[in-house]
Amino acid sequence: MNTLSDNQNRDIHYQMHPYTNAVKHQQIGSRVIERGEGIYVYDDQGRKYIEGMAGLWSVAVGFNEQRLVDAATRQMSKLPFYHTFTHKTHTPSIELAEKLVQLTQGRMNTAFFTNSGSEANDTVIKMVWYYNNALGRPQKKKIIARNKGYHGVTVAAASLTGLAPNHRGFDLPLPQMKHVTCPHFYREGRPDETEDTFATRMAEEFEALILSEGPDTVAAFIGEPVMGAGGVIVPPETYWAKIQQVCRKYDVLVVADEVITGFGRLGHMFGSDRFGIQPDIMVLSKQITSSYLPLAAVLLSEPVQSVIARYSGELGTFGHGYTTSGHPVATAVALENIRIIEDNGLVENAARVGEVLQSSLRALSDHPLVGEVRGTGLIAAVELVADKATRKPFDPVGKAGALLVERAHEHGLIVRGIQDSIAFCPPLIITEEQVRDMVGRFVDTLEEVQGQIS
Repeated sequence: MNTLSDNQNRDIHYQMHPYTNAVKHQQIGSRVIERGEGIYVYDDQGRKYIEGMAGLWSVAVGFNEQRLVDAATRQMSKLPFYHTFTHKTHTPSIELAEKLVQLTQGRMNTAFFTNSGSEANDTVIKMVWYYNNALGRPQKKKIIARNKGYHGVTVAAASLTGLAPNHRGFDLPLPQMKHVTCPHFYREGRPDETEDTFATRMAEEFEALILSEGPDTVAAFIGEPVMGAGGVIVPPETYWAKIQQVCRKYDVLVVADEVITGFGRLGHMFGSDRFGIQPDIMVLSKQITSSYLPLAAVLLSEPVQSVIARYSGELGTFGHGYTTSGHPVATAVALENIRIIEDNGLVENAARVGEVLQSSLRALSDHPLVGEVRGTGLIAAVELVADKATRKPFDPVGKAGALLVERAHEHGLIVRGIQDSIAFCPPLIITEEQVRDMVGRFVDTLEEVQGQIS
């Protein structure tokens, strides 16, 4: 007997969902979310949930920020659309580009707008290739990423992504994209290693790949300051310094994918600030508008931007862009969103309340199902294991995580299972009391499912 609602049945019939098992979806249907308020969302049955993932790592200011609604309304009334092609522009895109460059404190020089992180990273690949063609280096086109890294789902960006589900069935990755080991000390470190010696080995592996491929063929290294969709992987403290040293040695551009870590997530405006990254290219999205509207930005350092600009003069144009690049409503909302982050001290809140999140979750380290608790600022993960002593994962991998995520709904909590790692990434407006409530609901869920998955 079909017990699904009319909305659920119509959704099954008419809509194909991203990152979804379509066969299973036909059987169980969707959870229909109707409205949001602060850190909470409500479904069409009136059930209230703490949105412990800020939607998709992205809603910094909560789910009903009137200032963003008003900013969008004002801009819609004034100029609902205009493009930025062929020497045209508009005030919101100018002001946002200026603001983003200023926020980097001089590290970056120029902004190029897209609609999503995937498009932004696809754009980065084309810019890196364009840049090396401009310098007369037609062979210097390979880009190195990390296993478990996430950089999007377009054909090229998905090739940078180091996750099997983004490759299987799609004939990916493209051959120019190479991958090195994920810097996850808990899973990849050797018994005789410290985090620093592990970081050294990761840098040596990276250098060895550059040498084996040929330094004249390797153009860039891309990485998230903290890896998100791969399981909230926080690298060793010395990792980024060692990786950057190798990049500079072989004239390899450093691309910081800040799609998740930008705008305060780690308790710093950018993840690059947290880890001392000096990027040649920086990628921003998600919290740039709190995902109220689609927007992303590629920020370029002056040396990279000047080469690209010069080459566009030689060729007659920079032949790349999107109809809605720098959309006036999206850029107006982004400006107001950044003002809210600054006005309300949300970067500082992420640092302060993030300590509560990290300590509250680490208090669970002795639980028999908990293998590792990791995170920084307002992003964290709890990795569930079948055996603590050996770090043995569940068989099949993901079984425990999927059960816990589903049962968490019954405790009024939305979290994300990345295989058997449970991710937390709440809105930046969350309070200490709300963090404790969120972790309490997680603990209740963990206790409920313990007997079912042990």
